Amino acid sequence: MPKQETEMLKGILEGIVLAVLVGRPAHGYEITASLREQGFSDIAEGTVYALLVRIEQRGFVDVEKVPSEKGPPRKVFSLNARGQEQLDGFWAAWTFLSTRLEQLRNHTDHTNGQD
Repeated sequence: MPKQETEMLKGILEGIVLAVLVGRPAHGYEITASLREQGFSDIAEGTVYALLVRIEQRGFVDVEKVPSEKGPPRKVFSLNARGQEQLDGFWAAWTFLSTRLEQLRNHTDHTNGQD
């Protein structure tokens, strides 16, 4: 993944992970696997786990420890009301930015004689 794309992804990864948790509690590995299935193949598992710690500390998820057959209990994360508010804000910011960027790109394309 190009460096610029990696840096941009870091800025929006929290919103992406919160979106994965909409309606479906999951543990860290499931979240990472879901992201990879959706084309985010370069996201390291450690990055997701560090993010999960932060969103838990910020109160955006509820956490339940579920027994695991292969070792210690797993933390299963569920989006809570505060997390949904954060996600709603993320989507509003995303819509604002993506609309403005598309306008900027279209303006730039037209001023350069491209269509």
